[in-house]
Amino acid sequence: MHKCDDKLKTLHFERLSPICPCCKRIYGKESELAIGSVVKEKQSDIIEGILICSNKECLREYPIIDSIPIIVDDLRYYISHNIFSIMKRTDLSAVTESLIGDCCENDSIYNSYRYYISVYAFDHYENLKNGEKDKSSIAKILNIAIQNLGNKTSGSIIDIGCSVGRSTFELADKFEDIVLGVDLNFGMLRLAKKILNEKKITYNRRRVRLVYDYENFPVNFAKTENIDFWACDALSLPFKSSTFSLALSLNVLDCVASPYDHLISIRNIVNQNGKIIITTPYDWGNATAIPSWIGGHSQRSEYKGLSELILKDLVENKNHPMYLSNLKIISEIDDISWNVRLHDRSTINYQLHMMVLEKVI
Repeated sequence: MHKCDDKLKTLHFERLSPICPCCKRIYGKESELAIGSVVKEKQSDIIEGILICSNKECLREYPIIDSIPIIVDDLRYYISHNIFSIMKRTDLSAVTESLIGDCCENDSIYNSYRYYISVYAFDHYENLKNGEKDKSSIAKILNIAIQNLGNKTSGSIIDIGCSVGRSTFELADKFEDIVLGVDLNFGMLRLAKKILNEKKITYNRRRVRLVYDYENFPVNFAKTENIDFWACDALSLPFKSSTFSLALSLNVLDCVASPYDHLISIRNIVNQNGKIIITTPYDWGNATAIPSWIGGHSQRSEYKGLSELILKDLVENKNHPMYLSNLKIISEIDDISWNVRLHDRSTINYQLHMMVLEKVI
């Protein structure tokens, strides 16, 4: 087995000891992953390689691509459905990319890709272009959450659904331990990783429809040596029980196939007295089938379909058949504003519900 000597990679890989998600599901085992092979490395950072399950009954392999480990249960499905993002060229000029975009339909994979990158990159980083560190919408949300966290925790931190990474950078700035950002969107993870490595952001900002403006400016964050980004599934996080002291889930709950499984997965990886921060606008979309929604329908029910009341009931009502045991509510806010810019003439305003939970025994 190749031993990676890069401090950042070793720090995260050895401290977090990721496990095989397939073994977790099939055998109920927490089988650790090992670095099986290194194909390409730079300054001892693994750029391309393979992780392998240590369980001899399994021996499944998980690739490292562009320094991003992909640790998901159904790897075939993930690769086949993210092949555009994984194989996308990053060496083309803004002029050539704009011409390619003009040749594609508005709903093409290419234009969908740069649209979502534009939306989240603007929200996370555009304010830094003018030195306005306190005006990022996602950073403001995180600041409010931390102010309502109570006593700060000490230990590893996970940022679930980190997107292009701003919340991960902010967590590293505010805490002393390592922070891991995880997401399933490979294109966003690649951008976050480039920001981490190059200390600048380069992306195409959508002006309107298929018109994009090239953005390229420096960004600087503290304690970047404590940060890494991995591709992981929010419903089946590949970590042992009680690995993290703090788990962040900003606006993820309404974007997964099973919100309940997401909550269970978070609870399992947080240690005793660890904290969980959840924010969501309950804007249920195509990712979540109606029967899996937490509220948002059945206005004839006891809580009139109000998602925030139903989520609270799952945590506090021991008689609920889906009771989330070992969790208690530390604080709750119902009206946090989240402004999402789509293009120069369109912005969506969400009102987020935030809940801070503590894991108790």
